Amino acid sequence: MPHTPEPDARRAWISVLAKAPPAQLAGLMPDLAPHTCLRPPEIGTVMVQGRAGGTGARFNLGEMTVTRCSVQLACGTVGHACVQGRDKDHARRAALADAMLQTDAGPELEAGVLAPLRHAAAAARAARAAKAAGTRVEFFTMVRGEDQ
Repeated sequence: MPHTPEPDARRAWISVLAKAPPAQLAGLMPDLAPHTCLRPPEIGTVMVQGRAGGTGARFNLGEMTVTRCSVQLACGTVGHACVQGRDKDHARRAALADAMLQTDAGPELEAGVLAPLRHAAAAARAARAAKAAGTRVEFFTMVRGEDQ
């Protein structure tokens, strides 16, 4: 039975699914529910844009390979995914998870799939931050005699 999730909540879980390591997502969702592929996984490229200094004018940085997929469950709920790289299974699994999260199975998938993925992503961010903090340089100025 489909229900309409909040757009921000859906945007957040689509992001988590797209950024998840494919092997971890496959481990959390080993069985694929019965579904129909509206758009089978297909590989393409998208143009990535950057900004000079983070705030300046946009410029085309280059192309990135992505895989997209759209699936439909038997109840009619549609799920979409677009993931970085060429992993068709990852795109299909992410699209299926998106569709299932919009059904009554959503809370179960939230706890069993999204929560571990969010926890792993937070741990990876903390590890990167700790590694970067090890290279941080603190500058200080000593008071010189003529400044007193």
